[in-house]
Amino acid sequence: MRFLTAGESHGESLTAIVEGLPAGLPLTEAEITAELARRQMGYGRGGRMKIERDRAHITSGVRHGKTLGSPVTVVIQNLDWENWKEVMAVSLPEGAPEPEPTLTRPRPGHADLAGALKYGHADVRNVLERASARETTARVAVGAIAKRLLAEFGVAVVGHVVEIGGVEARYMGLPWQELRERVEASPVRCADPDAAERMVAAIETAKEKGDTLGGVFEVVAFNVPVGLGSYVHWDRRLDGRLAGALMSIQAMKGVEI
Repeated sequence: MRFLTAGESHGESLTAIVEGLPAGLPLTEAEITAELARRQMGYGRGGRMKIERDRAHITSGVRHGKTLGSPVTVVIQNLDWENWKEVMAVSLPEGAPEPEPTLTRPRPGHADLAGALKYGHADVRNVLERASARETTARVAVGAIAKRLLAEFGVAVVGHVVEIGGVEARYMGLPWQELRERVEASPVRCADPDAAERMVAAIETAKEKGDTLGGVFEVVAFNVPVGLGSYVHWDRRLDGRLAGALMSIQAMKGVEI
């Protein structure tokens, strides 16, 4: 299975294409939309989350609630596009002059400078629109489809926060059902309620200072069958593929397996 995403942060929409799914897998727009709603939760999220109301629209690969075996396409509209129509227009009005660059100062720690030099852009917006974490919306849609497929094999995946800004959660050793319940009930997706309270306080302190906080999260997969991946070739090793996928997420700086 493989996937592609397309779309800019303030463009009209985001698109995800998933190839390699088997035919006959039950799949609905509602279950993908539910995962998109979970993405928009979390204490301390940015103002963009108040604008968007992400909904999945399946345009190919599914008929009557089941996959066809052909590529599945999911489109998610950007509501903020209404405020950026002129800036992000696909084409210029006839006779209009080439617009002046709107952003010329690359931000430290972002893809701005390297992207502008690589692709010859004078306007840094041409880089940051695609490099934006808004792209993860399409990845969540892909993840929702993958999650649905894994459920057919009894595999459950749970992610939870173990540290924010130096505040560490205790190891709870919970069964996955209870771990998931606690995480879903937490504003910072932490199973340790005492640590979660201190994490919220740390976020508030950072917000007052105009700063941000780093953190650590853990993803646990339960009931995974033995033999996934292979030691035979480097590109089939499961640890390598997991690490590569995780490190491709915006702002990710380290992976431990």
